[in-house]
Amino acid sequence: MTNMDIDPRLPLIQNADLKDKIVLVRVDHNVVKKGIIRDPYRIDATLGTLYNIVERGGRPILMTHVGRTRDKKTGKIKVEDHTSVQPVVEYLERKLHTKFSVPEFPVDPDAGIKQIDTSINWHIRDLRSHRTGGIYLPNTRWFEGEEATGDIRERFALQLAGLADVFVNDAFGSWQPHASTCDITRYLPSFAGFLMQREIAYLRRVLEPKRPFVAVVAGAKYDTKIGPLNEIYKKVDHLLLGGIIYNTFLCAKYDIRVTGVSESDINAAKVLVKQDQEDKKIVELPFLVESDTIEGRVKGKFRTLNIMDFKPGNKYGYFLDVAPESFDVPEVTEVIGSAKTILVNAVMGFTPHFFEGSEKLDRTIDQNTQAQKLYGGGDTLQEFKNLSPGLYLAAMDNAQYFFFTGGGTVLKAIEEGTPYGLEPVKALMENGGKHPSDISA
Repeated sequence: MTNMDIDPRLPLIQNADLKDKIVLVRVDHNVVKKGIIRDPYRIDATLGTLYNIVERGGRPILMTHVGRTRDKKTGKIKVEDHTSVQPVVEYLERKLHTKFSVPEFPVDPDAGIKQIDTSINWHIRDLRSHRTGGIYLPNTRWFEGEEATGDIRERFALQLAGLADVFVNDAFGSWQPHASTCDITRYLPSFAGFLMQREIAYLRRVLEPKRPFVAVVAGAKYDTKIGPLNEIYKKVDHLLLGGIIYNTFLCAKYDIRVTGVSESDINAAKVLVKQDQEDKKIVELPFLVESDTIEGRVKGKFRTLNIMDFKPGNKYGYFLDVAPESFDVPEVTEVIGSAKTILVNAVMGFTPHFFEGSEKLDRTIDQNTQAQKLYGGGDTLQEFKNLSPGLYLAAMDNAQYFFFTGGGTVLKAIEEGTPYGLEPVKALMENGGKHPSDISA
């Protein structure tokens, strides 16, 4: 990757003055589930940026979101241990052999943390004097202003800006336009970190792929993937589907019904079915695992089906995986084996009990030694690591593989046709790199 792969309007951290500066860094360390780090890849991927900041004389304040803290129905923010940044802090302290301080602020039972109070100044004093290696702010989604609107959001952005001299966004996976990813750029000289630069550069290999280009997409809901799926369909030579997205497609094409697939999604999928009757890009995986229950892999309650046996009006239980023998079908093997670019944003089965489809997919892709293989999304990477740890470790050091930290961000960029339309990236390009007086002018 070179700077030539990046739009020259994007301000880069390598051009920032960091000496003796407090540097506020937005990262995507959203890797904590139920208080446990399942895969530290997204943390490790930011270490180069953090090292660069410290090596050039900067003092870092980190911030990330963890999980979903706002109740969609009531709007209340829950501040709970299982969405704390503490596991991330402990991991970084072990990894970097330094001490991070985590400020604590008063919590409102409904609104979360309403403001950053003056107690933060003690932490900043310790940071400047090197008594601590860094500050890690509480979960950004604990703050009332992060996803708010109007004055509350503006006040939070100003409070964040008041902590630092420079802002660096290294959170490629956090594409939502929140205060800590977008608004902050209006008040501080702002730059893209090395991870964000790298992921933007690799997106070109998805948006301008070497062909044949094959994508594998799965998901738990069809309606949330309609936009990206339609755009991916236009760009690929071949498309493989998994999860409920595939189940929905099969219902729409073969006029069957599968438990857990809604009628509204089936109707929406008919557009894709009609499109594929003309273009024939979707490569169907013929063998599926049907289960009577989603409670687990219960003996006698699951079986392998062949889509050739579908008849209009048939009703089935849950389709919880693509059976591994699907990837031994000559047409499927040929499509994957001849690809020059492969994008994977997919967990094929209902894990942890149904995993053979994902495992066989990863191994089949690995046998293609000529393709650029691009994996996206936390769940996709987590299952890859769990199911094939040796292959995962080998892939980490293989230039033919690249792991995006944000699968949703990749899909959003594909939907828009460019990474530069993502709101946080756009905010950097419009405001970044400038002195605050230039911005306000």
